[in-house]
Amino acid sequence: MKKSASGFNRIAKEVFAPVYPVIARMAVARSGITEGWALDIGTGPGLLAVALACETRMEVCALDMDPEMVRIAGQNLVTAGGGPGSRICLVNADVHRMPLKEKSISLVVSRGSLFFWDDLTRAFDEIYRVLRTGGAAFVGGGFGDAHLRDEIFDQMRMINPDWDADVARRSSMATPEILRRALEKSGVPDFLVRDDDTGIWVELRKF
Repeated sequence: MKKSASGFNRIAKEVFAPVYPVIARMAVARSGITEGWALDIGTGPGLLAVALACETRMEVCALDMDPEMVRIAGQNLVTAGGGPGSRICLVNADVHRMPLKEKSISLVVSRGSLFFWDDLTRAFDEIYRVLRTGGAAFVGGGFGDAHLRDEIFDQMRMINPDWDADVARRSSMATPEILRRALEKSGVPDFLVRDDDTGIWVELRKF
């Protein structure tokens, strides 16, 4: 597990780093939310949480179910220094049972973690539960934009010869159709599933 978490941290920093600020800006632009608490689900090494803190003045909860990944994220927050890093708290927890109060989060963002969720419907119900009225969630697996996606694919093919097959396998677990069916079974009344150059994203609103 430690080797896997360490390897993911390295890839995130060396290959995926440009993606996180783009996704953070997208979530803020589409939601218009810049205050309150943000939640990064499946934070991994915490780079998206840092990007959210840099783009806004929000307090950010960075949640991951892997305790080793949370430890590594903590190290990265120390490296990030004061300012944005000081507004991020780390939580070791599962998206299906988040230890967060109902209606406590203004903005939820998650990139890549939904491919590892055991129960999509339950996870979406939990996200909706913690969203405050007027809140929004952006959950998906995009690469920011088409240009970044192509750059990352080129780099990852050199690192992992099975990259394209791995992406296809993961993507098959959360196609637009699968996501819509899971959401229709959930208690989420308003949602949108996008599949475009920015990747596949589920947008939730709580009115």
